Amino acid sequence: MTALHAMFANRTLMIGTPRWAAALMLLSALWLTGCASNLEGDNAANRKDIITESDEPEGRKRARIRLELASGYFSDGKPTIALDEIKQSLLADPTFGDAFNLRGLIYMRLNDMRLAEDSFRRAMTLNPRDANSAHNLGSLLCQQRRYPESFAAYRQALVVPLYAELAKTNMAMGLCQIAAQQKPDAEISLTRAYELDAGNPIIGYNLATLLYERADYARAQFYIRRLNNTQFANAETLWLGIKVERRLGDNIALNQLADQLKRRFPQSSELAAYERGVFNE
Repeated sequence: MTALHAMFANRTLMIGTPRWAAALMLLSALWLTGCASNLEGDNAANRKDIITESDEPEGRKRARIRLELASGYFSDGKPTIALDEIKQSLLADPTFGDAFNLRGLIYMRLNDMRLAEDSFRRAMTLNPRDANSAHNLGSLLCQQRRYPESFAAYRQALVVPLYAELAKTNMAMGLCQIAAQQKPDAEISLTRAYELDAGNPIIGYNLATLLYERADYARAQFYIRRLNNTQFANAETLWLGIKVERRLGDNIALNQLADQLKRRFPQSSELAAYERGVFNE
């Protein structure tokens, strides 16, 4: 189970929080804790040739060692120590874009969005094909509700050849488009993400919700049923499934989902709404 799926299973999409905001917070937490160990993967693939030890300059070697130390400290929840190592990395090689990318993530963790943005933009200036930094910048700008700039950054990541995280970036852009009330565009982005990562519960849930909201109940049923048949079903997904089946008139499926809701989540606000017959439709 991935960290993303585990957090979803633990009801990260909490009642009372807009689903796009909750999912973006989850994505930020996941990205801030999980990306430090993979700073080189996509960037190396986007270079003309992979740098090996024999042809890497001495300054870059020292910078890389410091970056690895910083990544470890960052993953261990020690951002200030990680930041000190990043400073040493950039002293050794001021042109090391991956160090600026991690510096941006560290400043996001420290809630200094100005320096985080500056870091991501420096990384992208050093390597315009740095999809990771473009994605991170897009997420930062979305949190600040700078939606047009955010979408531009996400799209810059999506056009990078050999970028391995297309599903993640399409999902993040789709959630940000929901936040910006651009739901038709969000549906396109989330559909693309789903095609690449059909097992991701956040993609499936939000796509099903968009389809339900625009009364495309048959397609919503397809996505939410698939999700509710997995270990990642929770009170929110079961409740959405109940509402979809109610709209389609499938009382057998509705009652099965309601039984699950009662058995597994007896204290949930979704069950309380179901028992009161409050469907918010």
